[in-house]
Amino acid sequence: MSALICGSMAYDTIMVFHDKFKNHILPEKVHILNVSFLVPVMRREYGGCAGNIAYNLKMLGEEPLAMATVGHDFEPYMQWLSQNGLSSEYIRILDNNYTGQAYITTDEDDNQITAFHPGAMNSSHLNSVPTDSDISIGIVAPDGKDGMQLHAEQFAELGIPFIFDPGQGMPMFNGTELLRFLELATWITLNDYESELMQERTGLSLEQIAERVEALIITLGASGSKIYTKGECIHIPAAKPKALLDPTGCGDAYRAGLLYGLMNDLDWDITGRIASLMGAIKIEHHGTQNHFFDLETFKQRYRESFGSSF
Repeated sequence: MSALICGSMAYDTIMVFHDKFKNHILPEKVHILNVSFLVPVMRREYGGCAGNIAYNLKMLGEEPLAMATVGHDFEPYMQWLSQNGLSSEYIRILDNNYTGQAYITTDEDDNQITAFHPGAMNSSHLNSVPTDSDISIGIVAPDGKDGMQLHAEQFAELGIPFIFDPGQGMPMFNGTELLRFLELATWITLNDYESELMQERTGLSLEQIAERVEALIITLGASGSKIYTKGECIHIPAAKPKALLDPTGCGDAYRAGLLYGLMNDLDWDITGRIASLMGAIKIEHHGTQNHFFDLETFKQRYRESFGSSF
């Protein structure tokens, strides 16, 4: 059985400014801001939530199916997917668009200035959840607004359980729209900030949100995560990384771990720890798809991290 990963595919252009933004931005002149930063270090990465989640889930031995709309410049990314054994069956190329592009400049304090061009992502509603496949689970990750709403409705109509992961797409939705997602979704995952925004916009407490889904998962960075399910809150410890190099994509790696646990009927204590370790492995590497392991290596790392097996 397969997991359908609905979300964005994007190129991440990451640039490093060897100084601090605050040394070049005058607070009293922000109304006429005109600055230029020399960035001698630059790299281009494959990214986007659907791509990142699928990449991580594949390493855990599953067969994820990424579903996204991309642009005429997608060929290098397509080759990367093929090289890593990932299906492109549900990736739709729109010839008159660019693939989503994130331009990220980071300074010496790890502050970031990001510009994001959604490109073809805004047309994600042109894709539909397939009705003639062996999809057993899905996830609605950040994507075009219309596409996220459509795919949630389609998963529910087809009886396919799915995770709602609003992520950076959260600001697009008002309270009524978020409540509709809660009616449709099987599980919901948020980070700490997103959970505050979800409560504010829906008027529901965390406990009330959790009552509407089978589980509410909240990630807390280095403090681990919490899983609200069946009237209890399970605390998941953070796996200890060997290095802290790049947090970009850690949330996507975590969500791949959630999908793996759900696909294999593991309990939430184990599922949460798998997800936590996925995030820890990702943070040890620059970029979102530059880490690699096989399942046996991952299981050994799990034993080292938590003192038990799964």
